[in-house]
Amino acid sequence: MDVFESTESEVRSYCRGWPATFRKATGSHLYDEDGRPFLDFFAGAGTLNYGHNNPQLKEDLLQYLSGDNIVHSLDMYTVAKREFLETFRDVILKPRGLDYRVQFPGPGGANAVEAALKLARKYTGRNTIVSFTNAFHGMSLGALAVTGNSMKRKSAGIPLQTLTMPFDNYLDGRTPDFLLFERLLADSGSGLDTPAAVIVETVQGEGGLNAASPEWLGGLAELCKQHEILLIVDDIQMGCGRTGPFFSFEQAGITPDIVCLSKSLSGYGLPFAVTLLKPELDVWDPGEHNGTFRGPNPAFVTATAAMRHFWADEGMEKETITKGEQVQESLDRLAAAYPEGVSGTRGRGLAQGIAFTEPAHASAVCAAAFERKLLLETSGPESEVVKLLPPLTSTPDELAQGLDIIADSVEAVLV
Repeated sequence: MDVFESTESEVRSYCRGWPATFRKATGSHLYDEDGRPFLDFFAGAGTLNYGHNNPQLKEDLLQYLSGDNIVHSLDMYTVAKREFLETFRDVILKPRGLDYRVQFPGPGGANAVEAALKLARKYTGRNTIVSFTNAFHGMSLGALAVTGNSMKRKSAGIPLQTLTMPFDNYLDGRTPDFLLFERLLADSGSGLDTPAAVIVETVQGEGGLNAASPEWLGGLAELCKQHEILLIVDDIQMGCGRTGPFFSFEQAGITPDIVCLSKSLSGYGLPFAVTLLKPELDVWDPGEHNGTFRGPNPAFVTATAAMRHFWADEGMEKETITKGEQVQESLDRLAAAYPEGVSGTRGRGLAQGIAFTEPAHASAVCAAAFERKLLLETSGPESEVVKLLPPLTSTPDELAQGLDIIADSVEAVLV
């Protein structure tokens, strides 16, 4: 460990909670350099929905690389990009009745968010972007401005303009949804200029697994439509099947104007992001939003393989919903067993969590789980939620094993 502590920046984070040096990974497991297996319930913060080194995706990737095919291409036309676009259109968009242009904004989720915010301002000619309490949208300055976490916001070192509204159930149901937002929009004396866009996560992954109801999301979409405000859904962590459907907003029956995707889009842990936009919003001038790493051809290959293998029918969606029910039932039992120490359960599909009344207990549970060879992380404004993001390909037995470890870890901390 000496070289990590002496040479790597103090900004490193996940490794502090998992003091092991990992060498290999397959499926739902990571293996340290001594060969010890760890069950992975974090999956690269939702980047590995199909598990580590998924064999179907790996085969296509190795064949592509062994043939001296294009790896880096800026935004040039390539065979791999064409096959990705055709598959994304035919397997993902058309069956869902969606019509989006696909922009390649750069390698990561923050790139997708930055492009979305910039485009919303360009298209509408307005400046204000509305975000929500406990939101997380990335660490670059534009994305950070619409992020709620105070510790992360302070790292910017400059003032960040933002307008924050309450997320679903933020006030524990005491105030009707959107009462404040509607009033500000309607009142010419409120001081609020009509926003360019609203950006929202359907489930706030880093914010504590807060899940917006379909009704709340539908109301937000209608409010945006009434006031000609663009609706951006950040589906970076919750998209690609994490909550069941490929897009997490499908359950609400809404069609966002702009959608941000990344994380599990490549399916293999390779950097890849897209910003989806309705055709009428595609007002970019050539090169107006640019970047070097917009042609990640190996990621095109694995993303295409993932769509063909997992999304050609409804099997993945149904399996994820069923596995999500297994997780929810277990966490609900755990919460009921410790009513004083556990404040509730959160999330949807295979993005779920258990919240503790004392934030330190969540970190302690994650540490106890690591001792039992299970990888977990915390989320929420006070890191009070133990967060579960297992691969969607985890077997019911693997989920049961991990859930048993969580139960043992909670008992070790609370009893």
